[in-house]
Amino acid sequence: MKITRIFDLLERYKNKFDKTDAFVSKKDGKWIKVSSEEYYENAHLFSYGLMALGFKKGDKIASISSNRPEWNIVDMGMLMLGVVHVPIFNTLSVKEYKYILKHSEVRAVIVSNAPIHKTIKEAFKNIGSTNDIYSFNTIADVPSWTVIIELGRKNIDKFKTELEKIKKGITEEDFASLIYTSGTTGTSKGVMLSHKNMVQNFLAAAKVFKLTPTDKYLSILPLCHVGGRMGNYQTQHSGCSIYYAESMASIAKDMKEIKPAGFDAVPRILEKIYDSIIAKGKKLKGIKKHIFFWAVGVGLDYRITGFGLPFYKMKLKIADQLIFSKWREAIGGKIRVVGCGGASLQPRLERVFWASGIKILNMYGLTETSPIITINRAEKPDVELGSIGPVIDGVEIKIADDGEILCKGHNIMMGYYKNPKLTAEVFDEDGWFRTGDIGVIEDGKFLYVTDRKKEIFKLSNGKYVAPQSIEGRFKESVFVDQAMVVGENEKFASALISPNFSYINDWCEENEIPLATNKELIKLPEILEVFSSEVKRINKELSNPEKILRFKLVADEWTSGSGELSPTLKLKRKFIDNKYKSILQEVYVKNTY
Repeated sequence: MKITRIFDLLERYKNKFDKTDAFVSKKDGKWIKVSSEEYYENAHLFSYGLMALGFKKGDKIASISSNRPEWNIVDMGMLMLGVVHVPIFNTLSVKEYKYILKHSEVRAVIVSNAPIHKTIKEAFKNIGSTNDIYSFNTIADVPSWTVIIELGRKNIDKFKTELEKIKKGITEEDFASLIYTSGTTGTSKGVMLSHKNMVQNFLAAAKVFKLTPTDKYLSILPLCHVGGRMGNYQTQHSGCSIYYAESMASIAKDMKEIKPAGFDAVPRILEKIYDSIIAKGKKLKGIKKHIFFWAVGVGLDYRITGFGLPFYKMKLKIADQLIFSKWREAIGGKIRVVGCGGASLQPRLERVFWASGIKILNMYGLTETSPIITINRAEKPDVELGSIGPVIDGVEIKIADDGEILCKGHNIMMGYYKNPKLTAEVFDEDGWFRTGDIGVIEDGKFLYVTDRKKEIFKLSNGKYVAPQSIEGRFKESVFVDQAMVVGENEKFASALISPNFSYINDWCEENEIPLATNKELIKLPEILEVFSSEVKRINKELSNPEKILRFKLVADEWTSGSGELSPTLKLKRKFIDNKYKSILQEVYVKNTY
């Protein structure tokens, strides 16, 4: 069966994969399964229910939810009817929700739980549009999403033939989903994606991941995130059972229970997994600790091209038997591939995971590109660690004269919703999409992103500084959780650093330094000396304009919840600038750290 519309997956899944565990989620400590038959039936019932409520092609419905099987049912139910799905992150502020709900003109919203419902109800005030709200969880005085299912069940005979006609009339060029960017620098933009955009992308991804109907896949990235959604579709195409992580905190436990073949991630998730492993290693004693960190060192030396060298191969085999095999076992023992995107992944982590037998497929793209542009493959010759891989099938890239990455292909969005001017601005005169990222192509195929074009700043001496690459170097330090490089129009570059307090507490205990609060820790002479040494070490690798001449430690851990990071865990520079305005002013008037 040829797949041209997203909902073609539904028919294919039912006919090709008769599964009892199409989707699985945890409730009250137990894994609850949804079969392929239930998926197919309920998606159609949801369509009929929407028809009974008067919804038609082109209408919009938002979902604001955690990852769960029900998301797929309402998604397919909307798509078959031509209703545009508007998935939204569940961590936004009332102000952000109000903007998106008004701008998108949604007719209804499906929320996950009571806290989100409370926020959305507040956001809907004074919008002046129809705002029916349904919920997946049971909430007093809020209609359940199953009301629509039951309405559909009562109207099967009335709408069954009509729905089939509507489905046949939907083409691959039709508007399928409106996804709002996470807005790291300002107002979110509504990205219009067609069926073709997403279908061609997940088909290309399925060829790379090569999952099978007997595999299990742990879905971690939010389904409202274009990367999480692409992963969700490509696993369905492969017939793979999709398990939804109970929470970010339960990922390791979930993996051990379900033994997945793969999962999706952003670098922050992999950093947390790695930090957790290293923390356990630090608690070992004597020879066990020595062997553990020897193995980590072997992993850090891993290279695709050098893997076949006899002496290194022997060391890697020993490291695997003693240490890496235990890493794999801790996350289920069956992980083959991990799709990683959304931000820059530290090369050292990529090398260590590959050395341990866990292949991180680093990829690159944007919401506007559905999302994948390039991805590292799992085998030579189409993998180069440190890069973000070659292009996927049907996509072209080139580097503009100013270093910007340009892209063409089936993955390029239809445009920005209600913003033809901005849409026109992101295409050059030959129709190439401007990604806004700076990069290089090596060996004629492997793409490297060096920075975000709009984030590059100029010092007062006219020299340019690309902050992302420097921040990436800082994050390779075990002492650093997050860093933001600043210095626009100043004489030199400086940095705000959010320390890795978990590691620092362990380090203090090991060095017999009394434990203290975060605010107290960042003032300790021993801690300041450690960070001064780290800055000096990193500066040796940087050009003169890039060198960090001053830095400030902050006592806050930066998260999406506290506002320093976007929902996709990228730095929200404007927010951080405002939050630490007084500290930044101090950086540039004092002559000391």
